[in-house]
Amino acid sequence: MPLEKPYTDVPGTTIFDADMSRQGYHLNQFCMSLMKAENRARFKANERAYLDEWPMTEDQKQAVLARDLNRCIQLGGNIYFLAKIGATDGKSFQQMAGSMTGMSEEQYREMMVKGGRSIDGNRRIGEKK
Repeated sequence: MPLEKPYTDVPGTTIFDADMSRQGYHLNQFCMSLMKAENRARFKANERAYLDEWPMTEDQKQAVLARDLNRCIQLGGNIYFLAKIGATDGKSFQQMAGSMTGMSEEQYREMMVKGGRSIDGNRRIGEKK
């Protein structure tokens, strides 16, 4: 019997639960490999060849190549592991988060300084304001 997941109806939110952990295991292990300088160098020298060493799905590999972090999350990536890709590219976490929200780094920083995203439209579907 599948586990009931009452949290799946939060708009724009992917919850990293046990199922997502299993789905993204190899993607996240690839990200962790980037903690070693020699692996970062190999990845930057030929991204596709390095990715092909990992038993990730083609969708996961394409999301990494496109640096589509939102898609990586949908495919089981955990943001704390995915941050290793950004670091490999010389990007700050703020730059990465901004790109994930469609904002510039400056716009993202300003939004966060002002208290973050509005809760309007970001509650559970059907939840009253």
